[in-house]
Amino acid sequence: MVPPFLPDVPETREDLALYYDEVSRLDHYVGQVLGALREAGIADNTFVLFMADNGRPFPRCKTTLYDSGIHTPLVVRYPKVVTAGSICDNLVSSIDIAPTILQLAGVEVPSSMQGRSFTPLLSDPTATLRDYVFAEHNWHDYQCHERSVRDQRYLYIRNSLPHLPATPPADAVMSPTYAAMRQLFSAGKLTPPQQSCFLSPRVAEELYDVQEDPHCLTNLASAADGAATLERMRAALDDWIERTNDRFPESPTPDRFDRSTGERLKSD
Repeated sequence: MVPPFLPDVPETREDLALYYDEVSRLDHYVGQVLGALREAGIADNTFVLFMADNGRPFPRCKTTLYDSGIHTPLVVRYPKVVTAGSICDNLVSSIDIAPTILQLAGVEVPSSMQGRSFTPLLSDPTATLRDYVFAEHNWHDYQCHERSVRDQRYLYIRNSLPHLPATPPADAVMSPTYAAMRQLFSAGKLTPPQQSCFLSPRVAEELYDVQEDPHCLTNLASAADGAATLERMRAALDDWIERTNDRFPESPTPDRFDRSTGERLKSD
């Protein structure tokens, strides 16, 4: 099924076929690793963590702060603690991985680590670890500076450079899907969410109800009934920015690739 933020055209289906082929290839090699653990007789005493570093390599996925870009798979296999088939719907951040492994290994977690061990969730998936998780999008082929905070229901995104379009990474820009999207955009045939990769300027703030709107298609930032939630999420992000000393860079890294073709720009 083509996600609603991608056009349902042959080019998109071609890219999806290549993507699913890579997913199958990955599954095959993960199976080989698990098989090696069984043959060595240590499968039941080994903590296995399977995760992705970003969303699918398509426009409005990879390098975005939508759930399609940062809500990635995280699967744990640890038979002596984790009940097979159990599901945890609570919030976990990638910075929680190191403290978790250190705790499982019996090593004291340094106080300098921002992450929190999610060991309690392994035995009790209903436990609560975090009220919020945070994410950032910095330079990735193109100049950008975005921050987000997400709780169990809402996602808030703040964009420091709204005059720049939300260009996907260069490899996605060079894909058949993006080429088709450029043609459809010029012909006025894309839906508003599908146009988001090309719009400039764009909104500086976005707020989504990820329970009712999992694809993050309806921005609630200007909705009157979302004002209280917007202020709460703003405050949570401001607090994180202050605690982590996060700042906009004095000299942001410029674009290194053409935003229309994905070709590398010549350096001065």
